[in-house]
Amino acid sequence: MADETAVSAREALLAEVAALPSLPGVYRFFDAADNVLYVGKARNLKKRVSSYFHKDHGGTRIGVMVGRIARLQTTVVRSEAEALLLENNLIKALAPRFNILFRDDKSYPYLKLTAHAFPRMAYYRGSVERRHKYFGPYPGAWAVKETIQLLQKVFRLRTCEDTVFAHRSRPCLLYQIQRCTAPCVGYIDQASYARDVADAEAFLLGRTDEVMRSLQQRMMALSDALQFEQAAAVRDQIGALSRVLHQQAMDESSLSARERDVDILAVRLHGGRACVNLAMVRGGRHLGDRAYFPSQGADGFAADDDGDEAPRSAEQQVLEAFVAQHYLAGPPPPSLVTSHALDARFVEALSQQCGVKIAAQHQPREQRRIWLEMAQKGAEIALARLLADEGSQHERTRALVEALDLAVDDLDTFRIECFDVSHTAGEATQASCVVYHHHAMRSADYRRFNVEGVTPGDDYAAMRQVLTRRYARLAEHSGDDDARARMPALVLIDGGRGQVAVAREVFEELGLDLSLIVGVEKGEGRKVGLEELVFADGRPKLHLPHDSAALMLVAQIRDEAHRFAITGMRARRARVRTGGSRLEDIAGVGPRKRARLLQRFGGVRGVAAASVDDLATVDGISRDLAEEIYRALH
Repeated sequence: MADETAVSAREALLAEVAALPSLPGVYRFFDAADNVLYVGKARNLKKRVSSYFHKDHGGTRIGVMVGRIARLQTTVVRSEAEALLLENNLIKALAPRFNILFRDDKSYPYLKLTAHAFPRMAYYRGSVERRHKYFGPYPGAWAVKETIQLLQKVFRLRTCEDTVFAHRSRPCLLYQIQRCTAPCVGYIDQASYARDVADAEAFLLGRTDEVMRSLQQRMMALSDALQFEQAAAVRDQIGALSRVLHQQAMDESSLSARERDVDILAVRLHGGRACVNLAMVRGGRHLGDRAYFPSQGADGFAADDDGDEAPRSAEQQVLEAFVAQHYLAGPPPPSLVTSHALDARFVEALSQQCGVKIAAQHQPREQRRIWLEMAQKGAEIALARLLADEGSQHERTRALVEALDLAVDDLDTFRIECFDVSHTAGEATQASCVVYHHHAMRSADYRRFNVEGVTPGDDYAAMRQVLTRRYARLAEHSGDDDARARMPALVLIDGGRGQVAVAREVFEELGLDLSLIVGVEKGEGRKVGLEELVFADGRPKLHLPHDSAALMLVAQIRDEAHRFAITGMRARRARVRTGGSRLEDIAGVGPRKRARLLQRFGGVRGVAAASVDDLATVDGISRDLAEEIYRALH
């Protein structure tokens, strides 16, 4: 009967596919549990969707997906451009299992010139304001800071905050080392400073010949006017600029205005993983590169057939997924150089949606060929490093499973949860739960627990409460597939026999397997590397060698649980003491960053109310630090 039902459902699905219109649109595949498997776009829905069911895909990623399809949904749109936009939005919102999905990263930094009588150079992340001028984006913070240092040497523009600028009574050290012209104390007039700003802008836009001619004319004019000291200063500027241009590994004179802003994209696949390396050229200057890896959909790539064209290679699929997800979130440059060809219709649709005429080239010559070769080499190196790191973590997982003699069918699904309790003399007790899954720490699954109703300083009672809150519901629904999937294969407790005894009591009450519990007891003298593992099911203690890969993994997870617990405890303690968190207790937030946060958001309460995206717009606050601040304040 079950087989007949499955056959009937498949026939109904094929009939629905046959009835699809020959129009552009977006399709979505669902499995029997109504989970989204895949989101795709098509110029012709009927041909595209039919190709999945009328061809033998074998054991490829597509073949596995097709075998799970239980139903489909389609949305008809007016054009391929609309299909591209809708597909991208749905992929980001639904994160389908079989789509190639890149992390949504909008944290590119810019160099900002502020709207001021004496503009200031600044490193900036976040949304732009029209009154200021922005240059970039840059591949990383180091590229912006390197450019700022370069402009300081050549054009001597200020970098100080406006509040500092307004209250200076004498020039700072930057003037003494010839990195600023000291407009704060009137050592340069506004017109001369504006001329330096204009030259800096022209340099950032790649008009270096124009800048050089302007400086030479100014030097000659000053010399003719017998202002030899000022002429010598301009001469030094010309010398500094010449040295900078000499260091550039390209001939900028051969580049047209359109070629001065280019993104170079190289894709590399190996070992079931993919890497897209993005190199940025702005104003004719190669600013560096940045590697991206799909967070999912990176296993088992196979050639993809769109039903009416030659099959796209796996590299083309990865590249098009990255280009769509990356550039629909922000304006692309007018030129793209790619390691593999992009479909002309895809590029045209992207141009329509972005409002920028984009030219894509995959077999460049001369300078662009050099850039592409550099990007390809960067992708190869980045992917090799990733695979090496993943291999190391995989071996650590395997070593731990073997050391504990665990029966694990699939190492890739092996899940560990680790608990730690933190407080200050019983004040603001908080516990942490961190998760290790798929050979990596999964910060999105971390949890903190505020411990209430126990005697201050009673770590055993705190651990009992936390474990009960964590596993009571899972034990209650132990028959559900979802509960079984979320139940860890190993529960690490940061503590010795006492903590493990408490965990044993909780698991006995909940009817859970005692063999899951392992305590991490500090060794003699509480020295790192001498830890011993304590078991709740009666097995004797296990001492692992200090260079054991298994012990390294245990220490990594335990240290992360301790870090996560103590940062949460400090934030909670500050709220208890002051009614709001103390920013100085957050690692990485020093006096300058704290002052910027308080100034931007009007106080601690404003900082606590800000989102991660808002926090990341503050100068000097990276995306990772913004997430850390947000976690500490909530």
